[in-house]
Amino acid sequence: MKFRPCIDLHQGRVKQIVGATLRDDRPGELLTNFVAPQSPAWFAELYRRDGLTGGHVIMLGPDNEAAARQALAAYPGGLQIGGGITDVNASYWLDQGAAAVIVTSHVFKDGLVHEERLRELVRLVGPERLVLDLSCRRRDDGYYVVTDRWQKFTTVRISPESLTYFARFCSEFLIHAADVEGRCQGVAEDLVADLGRWTTIPTTYAGGVSSMADLDLILESGRGRLDVTIGSSLDIFGGHAIRYDEAVAWHRRLNPVSGDR
Repeated sequence: MKFRPCIDLHQGRVKQIVGATLRDDRPGELLTNFVAPQSPAWFAELYRRDGLTGGHVIMLGPDNEAAARQALAAYPGGLQIGGGITDVNASYWLDQGAAAVIVTSHVFKDGLVHEERLRELVRLVGPERLVLDLSCRRRDDGYYVVTDRWQKFTTVRISPESLTYFARFCSEFLIHAADVEGRCQGVAEDLVADLGRWTTIPTTYAGGVSSMADLDLILESGRGRLDVTIGSSLDIFGGHAIRYDEAVAWHRRLNPVSGDR
């Protein structure tokens, strides 16, 4: 299990927001937990210094491209990028230094899976550089993939069958529990447990982490098979529950480098 860092970009700034409030139809209801005074490059350089790989740069809406390029330039090959990725721009972002592209709405649209788009992305960048964002919200009988910055439900339910199906096309999953994202009130433990039983490829869970105890819960309930990203609870994002250096130390205990053994 690894700690995967993040750089969430909104209107060109590094922010932490409550994911479920990011709505096109109600922009006035957006809840922002934190706006960083530091640049995207500052965070990327921090993660590079601490040897954290596989982090995520997420562009939440328009006007984030310059900020994203800045982060990728500061840590070439160390960060993945998502938000508005399509078959048209995927190769461009890899050329800008992204380790992989993260895709949601281009593949999941209007409640459907556009498999032809998914196959085209695989052809262009290869499954080894493609991450599928299966971020989800609870509805009735389970968790369903949501798109368009977590505003629209699809018909795709998180299940052993759907995870097995999509694992054929990508190297990793990124899964935000959007209902608890940014709220710092605890993780979606039922989703964590399901993912720990069902996933067959590297999977990063995000959403609601509020304490170091939550990291241990994800480790146990997820059977050690899930990585984790932390947002609003971290002190570098204005939080008071988890110190960044504490999370890095926890990561290193689980993933010692040769000199640490």
